[in-house]
Amino acid sequence: MDSGLLHDVVAAALRAGADAAEAVGAERSSLSVTVRLGELEEVEREEARDLSLRVFIGTQQAVVSGSDLSATARAKLVERAVAMARLAPEDPYCGLAPEDRLAKGPGPALDLYDDTELSPESLERQAHEAEAAARGVEGVSNTDGGSASWTSAAWRHVTSAGFDGAHQASAFAISASAIAGEGAEMERGGEGRHTRHLEDLPGATSIGLEAGKRAVDRLGARKIESRTAPVIFENRLATSIIGPFVGAVSGPAVARGVSFLKDKLGQRVFGDHIDIIDEPHRVRGLGSTPFDDEGVVTSDLSLIEKGVLTTWLLNTSAAKQLGMQTTGHASRGGASPPGTGPHNLTLVPGRRSLADLMGDAKEGLLVTSMFGPSLNNNTGDWSAGVSGFWFEDGELAYPVTEITVAGNLIDIYARLIPASDLELRGANNAPSLLVDGLAIAGR
Repeated sequence: MDSGLLHDVVAAALRAGADAAEAVGAERSSLSVTVRLGELEEVEREEARDLSLRVFIGTQQAVVSGSDLSATARAKLVERAVAMARLAPEDPYCGLAPEDRLAKGPGPALDLYDDTELSPESLERQAHEAEAAARGVEGVSNTDGGSASWTSAAWRHVTSAGFDGAHQASAFAISASAIAGEGAEMERGGEGRHTRHLEDLPGATSIGLEAGKRAVDRLGARKIESRTAPVIFENRLATSIIGPFVGAVSGPAVARGVSFLKDKLGQRVFGDHIDIIDEPHRVRGLGSTPFDDEGVVTSDLSLIEKGVLTTWLLNTSAAKQLGMQTTGHASRGGASPPGTGPHNLTLVPGRRSLADLMGDAKEGLLVTSMFGPSLNNNTGDWSAGVSGFWFEDGELAYPVTEITVAGNLIDIYARLIPASDLELRGANNAPSLLVDGLAIAGR
């Protein structure tokens, strides 16, 4: 989006009575194609431009966003934002990020943008290829379809304190979902990948084959008796058990006192073999960015060092409340003040393979899918519905289903053992993770 337009909006907000203001412009183009059973099912095209304005009057703030960028609409947006700020409650912690923390210069070369624009025909071919491969796996009886997409997006952020930063990124994706078996014995399996550059995307056939295999491997799933046993969370979903940690180290949650880790800063939370890092400057990373959503420069951060919690994820407001400095982790949508979030979060892998962990545990549960997690933010009590495979003598024995696993995350985190099988599939990643004993509710 044109820098001049955003500067004009900020200047107009100041003329209208704001003490400070920031404007964010976003432009997005995307195309996705879905097929099912060999037939074209859906084509979606999006072209969007959005403008968000945040204004401050003393210790009051308001955020307004819109998609109409005409001069008349921009004037009304400014008028509404200032009027809303005058009526907003006092917030002694609101305000722009400190000027000395803002990103300056061109920033690191992150290589987030691939200017390849795929045609509908090309995406349809990829989607057909992925679904056909899934349908070709012996035992697959149906599918939920195959899909392929590309996205191009650009952002620009301007503040009355002089910050003006921009970056752009692309994304390419292919996915497939397969159904194996018939009637009451049907099982689903899926696979999908997305990358910043088209050349990094796995082939559609390999994605479809994996989806089909995962569905067929689930056939004959059994219920098991309730017990306590070792549980391994497969690397594809291991971040699901780390997700509550991210929420618990969020500055706003800590400041409100609704975090089960709120008293743990500087203390050992994981075993001394665990490190968790955030890398916003990873080349072609799905969460990479030169600055956060307040314009603060980003940098690598260790959240867990040898098991010890070293910091919170902070934006400017939470940092003020906690008497600290922002860590460059402000994150927001267009119509709300910033929250916090990681960029490229990674739990560092261990040295032993998944097979080694299963061999060490002898018998237990390998979780390959998870749904309906429940968390008490204050205590860390956690449970989730899961399915996967029971293993015996270190080898997969049979698929299992209709299981709930539960425990307290403070206890679980202290006993996590990471495998060596880290794959960078998304912005947040972890290897397979073993908990040596977890409550399993079955039949």
